[in-house]
Amino acid sequence: MVADLCIEANCHLGEDVLNVLQKKAVEEKSVTGREIIQQLIENAGIADREEIPMCQDTGVAVVFIDIGQEVALTGGDLYDAVNNGVKEGYTRGYLRKSMVMDPLDRVNTGDNTPAVVHLKLVPGDRVRVTLAPKGGGSENMSSLKMLKPAEGIEGIKKFVIDTVKVAGPNPCPPVVVGVGIGGTMEKAALMAKHALTRPLGTKNDDCDTDMLEKEILQEINKLGIGPQGMGGAVTALAVHIEKYATHIACLPVAVNISCHAYRHKAVII
Repeated sequence: MVADLCIEANCHLGEDVLNVLQKKAVEEKSVTGREIIQQLIENAGIADREEIPMCQDTGVAVVFIDIGQEVALTGGDLYDAVNNGVKEGYTRGYLRKSMVMDPLDRVNTGDNTPAVVHLKLVPGDRVRVTLAPKGGGSENMSSLKMLKPAEGIEGIKKFVIDTVKVAGPNPCPPVVVGVGIGGTMEKAALMAKHALTRPLGTKNDDCDTDMLEKEILQEINKLGIGPQGMGGAVTALAVHIEKYATHIACLPVAVNISCHAYRHKAVII
């Protein structure tokens, strides 16, 4: 299952993303920007038809697994199963192997393992596996800041917008911006990454947060970075925010940016 998800996510861009790209191709005021978005749509179509990667950077295999608390997993180690699936999928799909085992020695593992796996215990008797390949160019534009609580919403907005501004063309815009607010340092970062698995075009469940997403998106698209950094009104396709309770003295905010190849596939068993 994981092997199939690796190929699906890297070769078949979701309808949610294609629908938004097609909409933005009309809204973009820059001629160059419109042409670039059309090329991205055409590229996704070729990748889909020929089942080849839509981008040469097929990323770190980030895997979110929601395990129903009534489920008993038997027959081996879950992490081994995931990594065996990644190894098979990246080999069978001729996907680029980008993982180095030691971040200092920099020796490639040769099969894109190990995956980065996040487990969550949830009610029920099912297991949901979401695979989201994350490219290095956009991942390098991530940022985290421990704001003072007094900085509030305006401080959050400024930090997110400044992060996208500094990133400029590096994450291959138009981007999707994942934001985690609250919790602790690591919780905020995890929420920012998980926010990038939400389908494009869906509203946030919280009305106030949904409004904040729209406000930040509007400001980001005033930056003029545009598609592939060539200028225009469509720098970002969406801003997705997740929030969690936090300490009275803390206001952690994390930003994780996805490139235009907003890749995520899920299956429930």
